[in-house]
Amino acid sequence: MSQMLKSSGALAVATLTSRLLGMVREIVYANFMGTTWVAGAFVFAFQIPNLFRRLLGEGALTVSFIPIFKEKEILAGEKEMWHAANAVISGLIVACVALIALALLGITLALAWGTFSDETRLILELLRIMFPYLLLVCLAAVFIGMLNARGRFFIPALGAIMLNLVMIATVILLAPRFGGTLQTQIFALAYGVLLAGIAQMLFQLPALRKEGFTFRWVAPWQNETVRKVIRQMLPGTIGVAAFQINVLVTNLVAIRLDAPIVASFRYAVSLMELPQGVFGLSLATYLLPTLSGLAVDKKMSEFRSTLAQGLGYMVFINALAAVLLFTLAEPIVRLLFEHGEFNQISTHDTSLAVVCLSPGLVAFSMVNILARAFYALGDTATPMRMSIACFAINLLVVFALIGPYRQGGMGVANTVSAVLNVGFLLAALRRKIGELELSGLRQDVLGIVASALIAGAIAFGTNRWFEARLGHGNLVLKLAVVFAPMLLATLSYFAVANWFKISFPKEILGMMTEKFRKLRHSP
Repeated sequence: MSQMLKSSGALAVATLTSRLLGMVREIVYANFMGTTWVAGAFVFAFQIPNLFRRLLGEGALTVSFIPIFKEKEILAGEKEMWHAANAVISGLIVACVALIALALLGITLALAWGTFSDETRLILELLRIMFPYLLLVCLAAVFIGMLNARGRFFIPALGAIMLNLVMIATVILLAPRFGGTLQTQIFALAYGVLLAGIAQMLFQLPALRKEGFTFRWVAPWQNETVRKVIRQMLPGTIGVAAFQINVLVTNLVAIRLDAPIVASFRYAVSLMELPQGVFGLSLATYLLPTLSGLAVDKKMSEFRSTLAQGLGYMVFINALAAVLLFTLAEPIVRLLFEHGEFNQISTHDTSLAVVCLSPGLVAFSMVNILARAFYALGDTATPMRMSIACFAINLLVVFALIGPYRQGGMGVANTVSAVLNVGFLLAALRRKIGELELSGLRQDVLGIVASALIAGAIAFGTNRWFEARLGHGNLVLKLAVVFAPMLLATLSYFAVANWFKISFPKEILGMMTEKFRKLRHSP
């Protein structure tokens, strides 16, 4: 069985746990603040420091630093490897502290002298509290990257569990102490973001110490490793995080139109991030150090085959997730979020965004993987150029569709830009390294599409049957109209794919069977 599937599968288990807790956090948030204008203000304010988590934790800093870190380990030994890591960490602390200080000064002056609407003032006040999260998440990103490069994937992925647990506890335990209105209680969530960042960062340190890491200040000013990371990181900031940047900018447009749009779109994005993170990001995280090592060793044939195999696994799994989200959007949103402040109108708005985002799920994950292939080769400029073009297209579609279709227009824009980004990246990678060895995947695509369409039809029909005869008047029925269609659709998907002689179902089921046997025989 593929080592990639075993490693990324273990990582996916940790990621699944953290993503499920992330979904619980979103459910708690939805119950607490719904899709009100206060929720829109918080979501937008949090997205600004959270963007740095996406860019750095899953993006530019990590993908720029890991290949260099891996190269130092292979070519110069562990002493130079840890010295390079300390130089990057020292430079990161200096840069983040300076950026935080400037941001806090600017926000404070704006609040003191400016005249703003209630939404804008609340955004600035929340942002002033949450902006220091930037330093915490950047340090956590480097720690996670170092552990990944050392072959440690499971423990780093669990760090997000600490983050989500703290944020959930904040709503339940801290928010009631911040007054009796949502406008004051929302500040508890902002302080919770800082506490969560501290927890996630500290969680990585014991595993790093076991690997031999001890932090020592290394002056970053003239350090060659720091300069190299910066050169590769700057264009990569745009290249690997096209989806996250698109979400932020489209939300900037949306909040000027109507703040609740931002909240409902955020809940839709959180549903997309569950399958995208569990398998797409897990594979991308595994592939970066693996592809970097192959690139350093000049094993380009293995580089191509490893990349093709990773893309194949991702397409197979996320095609199923995409069709289930598309056909079951409303019952899923109703089951998860329709409580407390989240009402039927909120369900309708969020479901519309899910339907429009779900066709792009495979593309979103492919962008993550393809961008990392470029970074493993030391090329950060090409993904940047591709993303700039798609970024412009995204904005054009948003401006054209957000007025009449609101959340739906935002979803369509992100889907279109992601699909185009995949096409651009594939073409550019083919020019860079020649034939990509995707012939096997191309042969499987027809079978995967047919399997997904059949699964989608079964999910849709089963859901309609349950709704017509039983409705969704209580929790048991809400569970039934989601999970019964989902189970039947999944079984049919694997069965039809196996009938088409696609290899992925057998390999995935084989991995699950092996894990089950180990659990049964473990003491």
